[in-house]
Amino acid sequence: MKAVRVHQTGGPEVLALEDLPTPEPGPGEVLVKLLAIGVNYIDTYKRKGLYPMPLPFTLGEEGAGVVEKVGEGVVGVRPGDRVAFANVQGAYAQYQVVPAERLVPVPAGLDPKLAAASLLQGMTVHYLLKGTYPVRPGDQVLV
Repeated sequence: MKAVRVHQTGGPEVLALEDLPTPEPGPGEVLVKLLAIGVNYIDTYKRKGLYPMPLPFTLGEEGAGVVEKVGEGVVGVRPGDRVAFANVQGAYAQYQVVPAERLVPVPAGLDPKLAAASLLQGMTVHYLLKGTYPVRPGDQVLV
């Protein structure tokens, strides 16, 4: 599989497209064939070394795709299911192993690009609306 890897911190020039073995899901995990990923500002912090990561690593924290395989003990998810996830490192790749409990179903008709790009931003909005200000009927909210 192809993946974008970082072997040293720095600017965009440190991104390397590499061939890696396709990972296998372990117990409680699912292999997702990625159709779309989210690109977030935090990825630049990790690439630059502002948020240190063990080298080498694959960037990306959110994606959407189709379940390829399920590991032992996984229930409620099966091959062919459309899913998305967030806060799982390594999405700049063709495939990613994701803990099954981190997956959310992607409804039919929802573009995987929208599903992948909205999870982290959506969680931020939800947190801010629920945790910082009690929104009431008549309030205007800009997202």
